Amino acid sequence: MKKLSKVAACLLLTFLTVLPANAAPPWTVAQAETLEDWIERSSGEAIDLPEAIENDLRASIAAGESAGLDLAARNAALELMRAWRGRCCGERKPAWWHIDGALSDKQLLDGLDQALLTGTLDPFLRSIRPAHPDYSALADAFSNEADPVRRTLLAKNLARWRWLPPDLGERYLLVNIAAQKVSLWERGSMVLEWRVIVGKPATRTPVFTARVTGVVLNPWWEIPSSIAAEGIARFVRRSPKAARARGYIYQNGRYRQMPGDNNALGRMKLEMPNPYTVFLHDTSNRELFTEPKRAFSHGCIRVDRAIEFAAVLLNDREWNIAAVESQVASEKTITVPLAQPIPLYVTYFTAGPDPEGSIRFYEDIYRRDGVNLPPASAQLSTDVYGSQAVTAPVSLDTSVGAASCLS
Repeated sequence: MKKLSKVAACLLLTFLTVLPANAAPPWTVAQAETLEDWIERSSGEAIDLPEAIENDLRASIAAGESAGLDLAARNAALELMRAWRGRCCGERKPAWWHIDGALSDKQLLDGLDQALLTGTLDPFLRSIRPAHPDYSALADAFSNEADPVRRTLLAKNLARWRWLPPDLGERYLLVNIAAQKVSLWERGSMVLEWRVIVGKPATRTPVFTARVTGVVLNPWWEIPSSIAAEGIARFVRRSPKAARARGYIYQNGRYRQMPGDNNALGRMKLEMPNPYTVFLHDTSNRELFTEPKRAFSHGCIRVDRAIEFAAVLLNDREWNIAAVESQVASEKTITVPLAQPIPLYVTYFTAGPDPEGSIRFYEDIYRRDGVNLPPASAQLSTDVYGSQAVTAPVSLDTSVGAASCLS
């Protein structure tokens, strides 16, 4: 799987090279049959291509090499590639999904022409299709699933994979809000996984992507006005000494929390600029990670075993876990840059494979699937599904402890 992922990424870059302007290369019957095979298999990925596209391709193959074959195959290939990039023939991308994995028609057709000229149609098509192992596992499950509700849920999650970029990177982080986990992936395989706390249904963690450029140890918390208004501002005004003992101060026209054990960001946060002011960080309420349902934050993502997480991301002899722990103990704030920035994808998948290969269904905590598994069907899954969403308490202590950095 590692080798396939790397090859697919290289092929994608090669095939998307713009060709000189000229007529589209002709198709051979063998190439058209390769395409037909991919199209027939696409129904097992919950892709619903127009019937006329498939019929025209089959008829043109039967007629042999001709201008008709060239046109039918080109149209069919483009429609299939659009489907794999989330642009047609399946569930439409909603407004809440802020990750764009689409490729333009020009990119797709330029790559297709290059593949036809070089006799590499099959690997090119494979490079456009989602290559993540979870996508393949969901497709296998969809093909073998008889229950209509479970098929619907599998189809929705397959569509979400098609809304991601075809190449996620050699090394990247993947947050699954519904599973309440973050995983580190390298060369197509998952390396490690951590539990996370995500946004409450009232303050949802957005689906988006960002580049992680560094790790902040002993961070200050710049408290958003919306969170300060929930009780922190009043606490600082009425009891400044008690507030300062817990790290809260009012400085230069804003409420802040000093680094320390009480800091809502904990001892670590990632440098990951994004338009949503959402960050991945530690927490002072680490006991919440023992909860099976962890939708407690104002939108940010809190990670378990945060010091280990930071050391793994830095992946540096100088910044091993002992060095990170020593820096944390110093109480001094420092930003450590990553040797190479890595992509972070914050996603929402309510179905996916577990380590044993079974498909697990997660609670649709933000009610985005539009359907719940009935009790009889839910019992077949390896996780509880369809229970009531969790909301956090609203007292000062719990709201401060559960606070996160979403503005």
